[in-house]
Amino acid sequence: MRALFLLPLLLAAAGADAATLRPATTLHGPLVLLRDLFDDAGPNAGRVLGPGPAPGGRIVVEAPQLAAIARQFGVAWRPVSKGDRAVLEWPGRPLPRQEVVAAVRLALVASGAAEDCLIELPGFNPPLVPLEAAPRADVTQLDYESGTGRFTAVLSVLAPGMEPVNTRVSGRVEDTIELPVTTTRLNAGTVLRPEDVHLARIPATLARGEVVHDVADAVGMQIKRSVAAGQPLTTADLARPVTVVRGATVQMRLQSPGLELTGQGVAMEAGATGERIRVLNPTSRAVLEAEVLGPNLVRIAPNAPVRLARGAGAGVRVP
Repeated sequence: MRALFLLPLLLAAAGADAATLRPATTLHGPLVLLRDLFDDAGPNAGRVLGPGPAPGGRIVVEAPQLAAIARQFGVAWRPVSKGDRAVLEWPGRPLPRQEVVAAVRLALVASGAAEDCLIELPGFNPPLVPLEAAPRADVTQLDYESGTGRFTAVLSVLAPGMEPVNTRVSGRVEDTIELPVTTTRLNAGTVLRPEDVHLARIPATLARGEVVHDVADAVGMQIKRSVAAGQPLTTADLARPVTVVRGATVQMRLQSPGLELTGQGVAMEAGATGERIRVLNPTSRAVLEAEVLGPNLVRIAPNAPVRLARGAGAGVRVP
């Protein structure tokens, strides 16, 4: 009877010393320890079992392998079923693109590229680094063709607790220039406001023709064609805003020493302030050359050339 009483106590003591499988473990380094697989693993808990997954990766240890590890290191654990397994993950994150570009730029500048060059890395897939690590990227090999701007490089990524990761990158280098560019897409006829244009460094190849170099030279001007966002502006794209449209009724002003006359006319063509357009006097049917002074306001010089509109009679005088 006494032996039967002691049996549950012995079983309880044995259960208290048994290890527990850890079905999911987050690693914080490149190595797998015995304690990453089992809680209460015993005196060998800190034993290194081997390399773990790369940053951002995982490995799965199935029941047979777990049982073999437990036997080898004296861990009091046996699989309950074939479905027992341990999943080990080492969280990772992509190496920031700007860090890659910075490392490549240093190497390119040392090989003769401009410091403000634009670096393109088409199809670049950044390597993964440990989530909590502060990695460092260095270019260990560079092949740069200054004539074409093309390059290939070997990027070595180092971080505490991980083996160096070497990856090959390739791309192209372009010289840049700082110019006013459009902030958003603008339609033809838009009069540029300060918020519509800003300075930016763009590939020099985009600066075709006679481009505008100062924001002040663009603001207040009217664009002749639709322009996509981020595009430089050429002088051919811009014109002074139209203040008189064709067919509009305009006030005509004639000034001469001691005399000022006004009258109404019809603009025969559009014009911006300061430009000269033709204006029809509907009363006399005379077509006059006038200078645009502002919105629907023109000035006719005393000696402005006069010609008759079709169907008008002779003897017409300037208003």
